[in-house]
Formats: sequence, C-alpha cells, structure tokens
Amino acid sequence: MVRNLRDFHAAEDAFQETFLRAFRAYARLPESANRRAWLYKIASNVCNDERRRRCRQFPTAQTEAAPADDPQDDDRDLAIAVRSFVDSLPGRQRQAVLLRKFQGLEYYEISIALGCSREAARANVYQGLRRIRAHFAEVTDD
Repeated sequence: MVRNLRDFHAAEDAFQETFLRAFRAYARLPESANRRAWLYKIASNVCNDERRRRCRQFPTAQTEAAPADDPQDDDRDLAIAVRSFVDSLPGRQRQAVLLRKFQGLEYYEISIALGCSREAARANVYQGLRRIRAHFAEVTDD
C-alpha cells in the first residue's frame, strides 16, 4: 500500500480500512474463493479510492518530496525514477505491474483483484512493463 499511495500514514489508514471491509464481508465470501486475491481486490479498491480522494482534494500537490542530492546513490535515484514512472502508468497497468512485480501475484490472482480476465491481467502487466522499458531505453539513449 505504501508503494501504491506513496504516503506511509495514508497507507496505514488504507490498511485498516482494507481489513475492516474484509472483516465485514468475510461471511459472504464463498468457500471456494481465492482469499489472497479477494483481499488484494479490496486493498486495490481502497487505494484507488484514496488516490481519487487525494486528486480531488489536492489536484496539483506533489505526493513525494524531492530526494536529497547524493551523487553516490544512483540506485536510489533510479528507483525513484522508476516509481515515479510507474505512478504515471494508466490505472490498470499500474495496478497490474505492482501486483505482479512487487506483490508476486499470479495472473489469475491479478485478474480477480482487478476484476478482469486472466488474459487482460497478463496484457496489462505486459503493456505496463513495455512502457517502462521503452521509457527508460529513451532516457538512456539521450
């Protein structure tokens, strides 16, 4: 959640909201349901709600402070650049990439979490990663 929201305190609130929603809905969950994917779907929805709320509340506000200049920390600069670019991806692609690469979910779990087919989940991960690779190939060519 911190990766998705870029704010530790907002992520704490989203975490609590996720488990509150899960607790309330658990009795209605079918026995055969994939609980992990179900919980990620709730978490994704909570994060989406929070991001939309922040966009309405602070339309031009930066969500992450500028990093301190440290010439020896190129890895950190690259990680910040990648995070920033991942944040700029279209919603489904961003979520699919985060769930696949950072949370380690399988495509069928991503499809449940995003409410789409397995093929659409795979396509969103592929398209998101393709955009990331293309962007950073352009950056390194300059």
